[in-house]
Amino acid sequence: MSFTSMADEKVVVGEEIENVRVITLNRPRQLNAISPELVSLLAAYLEKWEKDDKAELIIIKGAGRAFCAGGDLRVFYDGKKIKDSCLEVVYRFYWLCYHISTYKKTQVALVHGISMGGGAALMVPLKFSVVTEKTVFATPEASFGFHTDCGFSYYHSRLPGHLGEYLALTGGRLNGKEIVAAGLATHFVSSEKIVELENCLISLNSGDENAVRSVIEEFSSDVKLGDESILNRQSIIDECFSKDSVEEIIKSLEAEANKEGNGWIGAVLKGMKRPSPTALKIALRSVREGRNQTLSECLKKEFRLTMNILRGTISEDMYEGIRALTIDKDNAPKWEPPSLDKVDDGKLNLIFQPFEKNLELQVPESEECRWDGKYENSVYAVPIPVSD
Repeated sequence: MSFTSMADEKVVVGEEIENVRVITLNRPRQLNAISPELVSLLAAYLEKWEKDDKAELIIIKGAGRAFCAGGDLRVFYDGKKIKDSCLEVVYRFYWLCYHISTYKKTQVALVHGISMGGGAALMVPLKFSVVTEKTVFATPEASFGFHTDCGFSYYHSRLPGHLGEYLALTGGRLNGKEIVAAGLATHFVSSEKIVELENCLISLNSGDENAVRSVIEEFSSDVKLGDESILNRQSIIDECFSKDSVEEIIKSLEAEANKEGNGWIGAVLKGMKRPSPTALKIALRSVREGRNQTLSECLKKEFRLTMNILRGTISEDMYEGIRALTIDKDNAPKWEPPSLDKVDDGKLNLIFQPFEKNLELQVPESEECRWDGKYENSVYAVPIPVSD
């Protein structure tokens, strides 16, 4: 069984094998980037199988060399011409992020390849997330003028020390072993064993968590970080990225870079000076707020930020970033404002302000009781807010 797009391309492939359900994200040429179709079809499968008493174990994987490379940026860029044309896909995907995070069946992500941005939201919150030596994780949204989205102001804020701020502001990449060591995945398995692991999970034919864990552990390896791993620099990361502002973080990094053995900081500083200044400030504030917010609160906040950025409420940096990255591919974005000192904090306050209640993302406040009231029939049945 599979859902198909209008062009009859199997964007998402779903298989029902006795008590196991397998979802394959199937846009390999686009690195399985998140499109409106992918969101709709993935949501449909997950909702259907959560209500299916026979379905016990859900496996999610990606075709080709990626798990999911994040959002399809051209969808956002093309949507600029029509007000709120991306509202539905944004709303549905945030609901999907919540649904996956509170899903009632055992889920396993087999993450072999790129897992970035919103795509990592299909990996991190699952009960079991398996990565390989070919897995690459990053949240690079600031590099194209966006913000740390899809629940990552929640997940990043709960990483060790100030690693979350580092990842949000630099777009720094983690390899498979680092992903497990940081707590963003549960198990590391060699890529040559990943197909066999999937077959064993299917043969298990059960969603019993202990049984699933036991199977995965048979294939998994202990994680040992290389000497050059960024996670070995945690003390410096904590010292620098604990500062109150992006400007102070950069200043602290510059001071540390002058010390012996800290040559690695040069690349970090270079990476922080390329993104949109506005996006950097949004990212830092969002992750910091996330420490005192629930998942629901973070998703609601991030939905507001996403919609305000798409509407160009205070800046059109996202469209300029996408132009430079994927349209003209000149890699020379012209940010407005061009520097951190020119970012108006008052304008930042504006895009963090709650919407009117009927325009907010409608997700339950309680993460323990998702089936509540109007969510009882369908987690995707809630009306999408439409502004005048």
